[in-house]
Amino acid sequence: MAERKSVYQFGYRRSADQDSKSPVRRPVVIVGAGPVGLTAAIDLAQRGIASIILDDADRIGEGSRAICFSKRSLEIMDRLGVGERLVEKGVTWKVGKVFLGEHQVYLFDLLPEAGHKMPAFINLQQYYLEGYLVERAAELPLIDLRWRNRVSAVERHEDFVRLTIETPEGEYKLDTDWCLACDGARSKVRDCLGLKFERHTFEERFLIADVKMSADYPTERWFWFDPPFHSGQSALLHRQPDNVWRIDLQLGPDANPEEEKKPERVLPRLKRMLGERQFELEWVSVYRFNCARLKKFVHGRVIFAGDSAHQVSPFGARGANSGIQDAENLVWKLALVINAEAPESLLESYDLERGQAADENIGHSTRSTDFIAPRTKQERVLRNAVLQLAPHAPFARGMVNSGRLSVASEYDSPLSTGDEEVFAGSAKLGLPVPDAPLEDREGRHRFLLQALGADFELLYVKNGARPNVPEGIRLTVIGEDLFDREGLFMQRFGATPGSAFLLRPDHHLCARMRRYDGNRIRNALARAKGLAK
Repeated sequence: MAERKSVYQFGYRRSADQDSKSPVRRPVVIVGAGPVGLTAAIDLAQRGIASIILDDADRIGEGSRAICFSKRSLEIMDRLGVGERLVEKGVTWKVGKVFLGEHQVYLFDLLPEAGHKMPAFINLQQYYLEGYLVERAAELPLIDLRWRNRVSAVERHEDFVRLTIETPEGEYKLDTDWCLACDGARSKVRDCLGLKFERHTFEERFLIADVKMSADYPTERWFWFDPPFHSGQSALLHRQPDNVWRIDLQLGPDANPEEEKKPERVLPRLKRMLGERQFELEWVSVYRFNCARLKKFVHGRVIFAGDSAHQVSPFGARGANSGIQDAENLVWKLALVINAEAPESLLESYDLERGQAADENIGHSTRSTDFIAPRTKQERVLRNAVLQLAPHAPFARGMVNSGRLSVASEYDSPLSTGDEEVFAGSAKLGLPVPDAPLEDREGRHRFLLQALGADFELLYVKNGARPNVPEGIRLTVIGEDLFDREGLFMQRFGATPGSAFLLRPDHHLCARMRRYDGNRIRNALARAKGLAK
């Protein structure tokens, strides 16, 4: 087996905090330098808030791990300064095909409409994403990234958290106003606080392998039920950059994980799938599906995000994507609290909204697993009947479930102000607003999401004088600042002249109205900041 070398490796660096006789107090400490922790740190830095990231490792790049990154995650990455780089390196795709045996039974298109900057999905090895985020973090002086700093104890106090940190030069203590636990499925912070997951473990085991080979397969997601090369089980094939392909093979509940990872077991399985094609095995793992979550994500001044808060099966690409969206949801609220612009109770909405997202992801993951790996003979008979009907019956195609792919969650949130008028279009309260192609005053092409700021924003469709918006809101006038030449903004927002749309800093729509009303906007802003019921 070829051994992939780490793409990035870092040395330990002594911190001045280690020389202090008493614990130094910092505003934010993030535990974990994975995609979630790095996203949070970069977002905080762009909002003017310093953070320290602690990670017990000194390298990234061991295995592809997560590879599918959704349109919503790419939009977040674009705001953080790495979106275009990810798309350039990644493999863009939007079409998926499902097969029963050798026959295609279902095809889906995840982004059938044009006019979006970011694609539906890219496939990209996680070590590239992490590497780009580390490089972006290094550009921001408000981020202090400390490798080989392992958290060994967590003490919660009324208004701060004390961390004990082990390093190659001994341990030190660090106080922080806020501790963000982004340290993954085996979270040390979670263990230190004695918190337990509410867990559902599936017995089915899967082999995951990355192979390097030259192949002219299209850049699509291919999923097989009962393929001829892996009879009675399922299989998945995905292209990654660098001629690397991701393969998942269902093994059954009785598979021995240590035995199944051995080359003498893996290689024959792959040869049955790939035929005489030459390939090189880069990385292999065997996993069992877990669906789990903490009952609460906010525990005083310690807040959990990503896999430390919740876990899902990998089918559907809902793990890393959900964690990135956790970080975005949390950071703008935490920034308002730190800057005394919102009460600490605003963070309860993080628990509520991302709890809804976790439940949604776990539900999709559980249903996918039940369809892919039926637990009873009756479930398998029903599943196979659905697959056989799918080519002929639209209702059956809707029941085929090889992993519902990650999309942004729609929040039923107390931060949103209910509609008083009816709106059509794809822009909905509780969802991030859809992108649209626009032009600026100089006639340059600008996508809507490119033009949005990082604060509360009002999109107003010109109909007379420019409105005077309340303090704390950035105003963009469609028809004056930006121009909707193709009409897609009006269509997607269900807008008419005079319409107004209030966006949160995470670009989720939180209020809208047919005619601008300063008092309604002021009240909606207060509600979105947690200042009003």
